[in-house]
Amino acid sequence: MKRIKYIFLLLLGVSLFSCIKDPMSEITDGGWNKERNILNIAFEGQVGKAAITRNGEEATISFTYNTSNSADFSAIKISDIEISYGAKASVINGETLNFENDSKTATITVTPANGEPLDWVIKLNPFTETLLGTWDITALWMFGGTGPEYGGAAVMKMSDKPWCWPAAEGPDKEQDNFLTFTMDGITAEGNTYGKVVNHAGADGQYANFLFVGKTPNVDVNNFYRTLPKGEGTWTRNYANGTVTFTFPNGTVKTGSFDAPGKYDLGYGISRTLTTHAFSFSLNGVDDWSSIYSDFDKFVKRPRKYWVDIQKRQ
Repeated sequence: MKRIKYIFLLLLGVSLFSCIKDPMSEITDGGWNKERNILNIAFEGQVGKAAITRNGEEATISFTYNTSNSADFSAIKISDIEISYGAKASVINGETLNFENDSKTATITVTPANGEPLDWVIKLNPFTETLLGTWDITALWMFGGTGPEYGGAAVMKMSDKPWCWPAAEGPDKEQDNFLTFTMDGITAEGNTYGKVVNHAGADGQYANFLFVGKTPNVDVNNFYRTLPKGEGTWTRNYANGTVTFTFPNGTVKTGSFDAPGKYDLGYGISRTLTTHAFSFSLNGVDDWSSIYSDFDKFVKRPRKYWVDIQKRQ
């Protein structure tokens, strides 16, 4: 009797267990999973990160593409794509999308494990690094002086003060130089970088920023030698609006790439750029005992420095 009871209980337990639904089946069968998102995507030649936006059934992605990598938008390769768990996309890593149309858009369809597919509209924004190419250095300008509120500061073209510099290697020696910019790549943050060569020009000379208007002479290359002699490297940070030049000896100078226009310097003083320029903020110190002098403006209290450049066509 006990044996029969034992067998009955065993059979009952097996029967009850077989009626319990496997809790993992909801996951493995995908019954709950209706997610159809693109979580991350990257393309070869992409600048920075893609912007992913979804509002209900409206799903869009926007990314910036480096046109110097290729001008052909018909086959832009996907280098990475991540979608919702269990979903499938109409393209995978290594495949391409065609953006060769007026709107520069393409579509990726993401189908969830259980549910309706969703079309993601991908927008390509063409990007060109405007630094690339050859630029002629046309002039060197500076703004400096103690007490600008009292008329102690001025904007000056440096070659207009030849008595302040060595005759054989003054700022005018830089004005026939030319720069060539090439690009090596783009960081994950969207910063472009590459090589720059400062060519000495027809006279074969670079300026030596030695102020000779005072005895003893004062070396101010730390202020005005902002571009390397010969080859160096550059990095452009679009978030900060800066360009950083690194010299072969490790010296680093950071400025901005300014477009033509009028720039307010404060105290009712301004400068109007007729060409592009690299501008650098300088960290001189007020010297009230030298106010109104060239020595004060160039040596003691320089405030701003420009290397005017004109792009060759």
